[in-house]
Amino acid sequence: MYLFIVNQNSGNGGGNRVWKEIQEMLHHRSVPYDYIYTRNAEEAHSYLKEQLALKTDWRAVGVVGGDGTIHSLLPAMRDSGVPLAVFPAGSGNDTARGFQIPRKTAAALDIMLEGMPRSADLISISGGSTLTALAVGFDAEVAHNVNNSRYKKVCNWFGLGRLAYIIGVFHTLLTFRPAPLTVDCDGTEHTYESAWLAAVNNVTSYGGGLTICPDAKTDDGLLDICIVHDCSRLKLLLLFPTLLFGKHTRLPFVTMLRGSNVTIHSSLPRMALGDGEHIASTPLTASADPGALRVMCPDSVAV
Repeated sequence: MYLFIVNQNSGNGGGNRVWKEIQEMLHHRSVPYDYIYTRNAEEAHSYLKEQLALKTDWRAVGVVGGDGTIHSLLPAMRDSGVPLAVFPAGSGNDTARGFQIPRKTAAALDIMLEGMPRSADLISISGGSTLTALAVGFDAEVAHNVNNSRYKKVCNWFGLGRLAYIIGVFHTLLTFRPAPLTVDCDGTEHTYESAWLAAVNNVTSYGGGLTICPDAKTDDGLLDICIVHDCSRLKLLLLFPTLLFGKHTRLPFVTMLRGSNVTIHSSLPRMALGDGEHIASTPLTASADPGALRVMCPDSVAV
């Protein structure tokens, strides 16, 4: 038996369209399943926790939605042993991208039914969990502005989720101020006089496909960290096209770190977003949580 959690409103209604496609294919293939429509994160989490406790033979939990929908279910999924199956229907879809889940619904369903369950790490922070990335500073402000914008809905309607984040960069660039930042990675302290952002990643990309940590792996028990510092607004703006291909790591104002524990202090309070959701502010400490989740992946993918 398969269980589905469906966020109908994700991606400006994309969740509902994807779910209708899934239902048709499930009926055609005579696959037994149960499902619930989510109205909010708390309801979805409570329902999933209850179902996982009552029934032990779920083959997988399919989440139809975006990164935020998946994020709300991580506390129940963590250490449950039941694999997560991803059906991308949000604006960023970095979870799907990180585990090479295709956008086509039929292909994503094939992975749920016939793929390989693989162990994946989580990012642990303040008792909570994040799957894709923890954004601190400018990138968090960009995501916050995008999530509260009108242009996000317009971009989602045309299937241009990445464009919303590009617009958000220009929007945020007008008001954000860089500030001193200290990053402690596995006991080694790094100080930056004027930092724009610190991204702590479990997957290679965030923000709808920006390849911020191109060498990140989801199952190595380590966090990949990218700090952008000591550069002008113009240089920061020129940085973003290189993020599409992961070429920014060669720039002198970009520092890449890797470790199992990271603590971030900032002279100005900075918002921290996990999987695109506001979860903390600086100062904060994050650590790798090895193998805490299982994810259905294509057979050929080594995550």
